[in-house]
Formats: sequence, structure tokens, C-alpha cells
Amino acid sequence: MFDVDEFLAGPLTARVATTGPTVRPTWYLWEERAFWILTGTWAKLAGLVRESPSIALTVDVCDVGTGMVRQVLARGEAEVLPFDVPRGRRLLSRYLGSDEDKWDARFLSYLHDDPEVKGTVWLRMVPKRFVADDLGYRV
Repeated sequence: MFDVDEFLAGPLTARVATTGPTVRPTWYLWEERAFWILTGTWAKLAGLVRESPSIALTVDVCDVGTGMVRQVLARGEAEVLPFDVPRGRRLLSRYLGSDEDKWDARFLSYLHDDPEVKGTVWLRMVPKRFVADDLGYRV
């Protein structure tokens, strides 16, 4: 087995499936045994979750050069929560690095614009079903 928390702490992309079905790639945080996904009015994700909160997601890697194949599959009810800047900073710095001066202005705006005006929110999903598999092989 592998360290799931360490794996999910990496700057990986989750694919989130909602009723419809629709699937979209997202950046996420794994904190407090929950997936946190930043979204807002510019995307349909929050509206889809409000209509039908059941979601599924997967985070995986497949490196044919090393034979590392790991996956996390999760399912649960998502909720829409108000955006908070500290968590937003943790998510963005994970993918963009710690030097905010190097970030594209659109990412900085999440931290500096009024989330009520911009419509920025969190989706939070505490998995009811959670599977982590190491399917690796030797090259």
C-alpha cells in the first residue's frame, strides 16, 4: 500500500463526475479527510452540485516509465460552502508555487476579489466510499 495522504497532497488533477453525466478536471485540496474544489459562477459545477449533490472523483497517476500506477476513487455528497482565502491560497500555491508574484492575475483575483461579487465558492466532499489502489508493476 502507499501513503494516500502523501499521494493526494501532490499537485495532481482530479476528474469529478456529476449527474448528467458530466466529467471535468479540477484542482483540489485533500484536507480534513475531504476534497475541496474551488469553483464559481464561471463554471457549471456548483449549479450541478446544488441540483444533485452526489459526485464521484478519481485522482490517478500512470507512469509507464517507472511502472507506478496509483489511483484513488471517491464518492459522496458534495456541499457548496463559502470561499475562504487561506484555503484558496493553499490550493493555488500547491499548483502554482509559493511565489504569488509569478501567478497569473486571474488566479490572484480569487484571493483578492470579493467572493460574493465574483461568485467564488468551495465544493466540499467527504467521501462515503473511498478506495485507494496501488496497481504498480516493475519495468
